[in-house]
Amino acid sequence: MKTVKDIMSTDCVTVTEQETIHNIALKMKQNDIGFVPVVRGKKLVGVVTDRDLVLRGYAEKRPDTATADQVITRDIITITPDTTVDEAAKMMAKNKIRRLPVVENGDLVGVVALADLAVREIFVNEAGQALSEISENVNHMATAR
Repeated sequence: MKTVKDIMSTDCVTVTEQETIHNIALKMKQNDIGFVPVVRGKKLVGVVTDRDLVLRGYAEKRPDTATADQVITRDIITITPDTTVDEAAKMMAKNKIRRLPVVENGDLVGVVALADLAVREIFVNEAGQALSEISENVNHMATAR
């Protein structure tokens, strides 16, 4: 059975808690990503998403010099490299998330994204179901406003 270790990205763009939100936004733009793990050494302490930058950063009128520590999401779901791809897909669907940091003994060792499941044609049905549920939740939230 395939595990997350087989499909995860290991060349992750990361930042520290002291990185400015402006620099984080630039890293996201330069790397075409919307999710950056925040590390202390190798230890994962949280993540910053493009949504975090908007809601906790710019919408709160924080300056460009505000730090990751001010917009970070600390309560995150993680998985280990030996998690099966099927389990990862189910966790994504259940929690309506597109990316899961992969940690070993607290250290960030990779990230698995919903696209990793679909692109590699592994459990395409589960990836499709997860995306459908995530999109449904987003569309519902958009129409409720």
